[in-house]
Amino acid sequence: MRRLGVLDWISVGLLALGLLFVVTGLLPAAAARESVDRIAPLLLFLCGVVVLAELTKEAQVFDVVATRLAIVGRGSYAVLFVLCTAFASLVTIFLNLDTTAVLLTPVMLALAPRAEIAPMPLAMTTVWLANTASLLLPVSNLTNLLAVSRVASGTREFAARMWAPALAAVSVTMAFLWIFYWRRGERGDDRYVPPPAPAIADRTLFAVAAAACVVFAGAILAGAPIEAAALVAAVAVVVAFVRRDRKRLGWGLIPWRLLVFVTGLFLVVPTLGRFGLESVMSTIIGQDGAGDGAFRAAAAGAGLSNVVNNLPAYVAGEQVIPAGHHVPLLSLLIGVNLGAVATPWGSLATLLWFEWCRRWDVRVPVGKFILTGAGLAVTGVAAAVTALLLTA
Repeated sequence: MRRLGVLDWISVGLLALGLLFVVTGLLPAAAARESVDRIAPLLLFLCGVVVLAELTKEAQVFDVVATRLAIVGRGSYAVLFVLCTAFASLVTIFLNLDTTAVLLTPVMLALAPRAEIAPMPLAMTTVWLANTASLLLPVSNLTNLLAVSRVASGTREFAARMWAPALAAVSVTMAFLWIFYWRRGERGDDRYVPPPAPAIADRTLFAVAAAACVVFAGAILAGAPIEAAALVAAVAVVVAFVRRDRKRLGWGLIPWRLLVFVTGLFLVVPTLGRFGLESVMSTIIGQDGAGDGAFRAAAAGAGLSNVVNNLPAYVAGEQVIPAGHHVPLLSLLIGVNLGAVATPWGSLATLLWFEWCRRWDVRVPVGKFILTGAGLAVTGVAAAVTALLLTA
């Protein structure tokens, strides 16, 4: 028990509170069962994709790719900026935002001293794009998976609907990253030192993990059930580690904190909705299905995300949007994904990112983080919702 951190206690406490609501009848058993049934496939997906990402990191895939990008950049910060933002965006899109925040962040922070690069530009790239690049595919964010079940669309249909908002979100993020963290006056140097190529400890594990990620991405684009694709890819990599490096396997690979947090969340938020939260969100969002209603839904999602976290914000907003009103629902999704960058607790990914920065002794200027994040949230959400309306 002494080894539990603050986020662990929050997760356990949230689940305990949710169970208390069920036991006392504040949340009817039928409603609780409906919530759990809804998230069961999502929990399987989260477990599979996190194990896949953890072992892919252990196989040095992320480290090798990040170092190769720095080598390809040949000392040019402009080239490295484009390559790093593309890498972080692709990891977020195909392997979930938590992978970018939790696994790619330490890789980037380890790269910084080897290439004599200031750590903040690399760190901000991972935390912002972990959130803002998570609009394109259902697997990119748990909120997307919830939205897909409401709009009853597959992976390709969802991507066809969200490509323009996703492009707008990443473009605005790149502009803010360059202006506030990557340009010459912020990073402090004209050029960086390309690092040496890393030695791969086990080329078989590296090849299996890289191939599993590619197959996983192809499977979800082909329309395979996301939980099945994640579990199959994860099992393939686990088998490879069993045969070649068993000591790296352990119960710690299972993301119990995330599973407990999500389960508790889907018991607590429906209860709060029954006692006033639903009325508040309904008043803010309104009943308009497009135009001003889309911006109100996005603003409500972004605002509530920066108060209580983006997952409960999405669930609370989703409950008051009528079935079939896809534009305000997707606008809400834009708000909670892209707008949750203004506060350190806006998303679980950002909280985990702060923990990694603390471990690596990277000082995050909180005032600048909040002010630039707020600017990105307002500008990015407006651009993405506009793109959604123009392509709807």
